[in-house]
Amino acid sequence: MTAITATKSNTSSLKAGIVAGLAGGLVFGMMMGMMGMLPMVGMLIGVDSALLGFIVHMGISATIGAIYGLVATRLPQSWGGAVIAGMVNGVIWWILGALIMMPLMLGMTDMIFAIGQTQWLSLMGHLIFGVVTALVFIPLNKRF
Repeated sequence: MTAITATKSNTSSLKAGIVAGLAGGLVFGMMMGMMGMLPMVGMLIGVDSALLGFIVHMGISATIGAIYGLVATRLPQSWGGAVIAGMVNGVIWWILGALIMMPLMLGMTDMIFAIGQTQWLSLMGHLIFGVVTALVFIPLNKRF
């Protein structure tokens, strides 16, 4: 593989990952909206707003999708593999985001690694985000 081909491949995977992450983020964002969680996401930028929380959430989703795209392009591109990779991606970001970074960024240090009903619902959302992202990534990666 030449340097030009590798760059095109990385760029394509990055683009596909961003779009796939936005698709997963849209589904997860709707779930978060129904659970009333978006204002807390808005608090990451100091604003208690569901709309701004959704915008922040979508930015995070695009970033996570980009990272997924760069990693997933090296994985087998099968539907079963995508479901597994998506679930692993969801669990990783649930741990990093919901259990560590979000509580830290909101000054809720006593909530780091605290797991209750809200965190289990968050895990479900992250799993759905990961699977949707992975399943959308496969056809997009072939297209871009």
